[in-house]
Amino acid sequence: MASKIYTKTGDRGETSLIGGTKVPKSHLRIESYGTVDELNSWIGLVNDQLSDARSKQTLKEIQDRLFTIGSSLACDPEKEPKMKIPDLKEDDILFLEKEIDAMNEILPEMKSFILPGGHVAVSNAHIARCVCRRCERICVHMHEENMFIDQLVIKYLNRLSDYLFVLARYAGHLLGVEEIKWAPRV
Repeated sequence: MASKIYTKTGDRGETSLIGGTKVPKSHLRIESYGTVDELNSWIGLVNDQLSDARSKQTLKEIQDRLFTIGSSLACDPEKEPKMKIPDLKEDDILFLEKEIDAMNEILPEMKSFILPGGHVAVSNAHIARCVCRRCERICVHMHEENMFIDQLVIKYLNRLSDYLFVLARYAGHLLGVEEIKWAPRV
């Protein structure tokens, strides 16, 4: 018989960090890794809508890194050094930069602001970018509240949102979708 998915341990609004420390489900640390999980789900949806092999592989790598980040955020920082939680590396950020540069070589120069839209894959990449920015803001908030967070996490999320913006443009380019230029009212 399979084990049950429900444990009932969170029925009173508390949960445990990795390491066993109980915190309210409204805790900023829970908000941070819950939002990373949401981002990971959006990236999965974007990946399902693309056919470009390189982009699909890159998104799988990003999903793996987001699990690394989520694990780090879900840990009690006092107990984390004793556990074998995977680490984010500076090379992970360089990887994103390389992918951004490769896509930008193909894309036309951007001469105006663009609006999300034109194709479901483009719109969903923009939604993923916005959720990524929210992740970043939550992690910055943790830092401002003197909660431990690896600065590499904030740097990675910042670069990831740039990647997702360029990916949205790149997906539109591959799909032959014209970018929707923002034309402000005068």
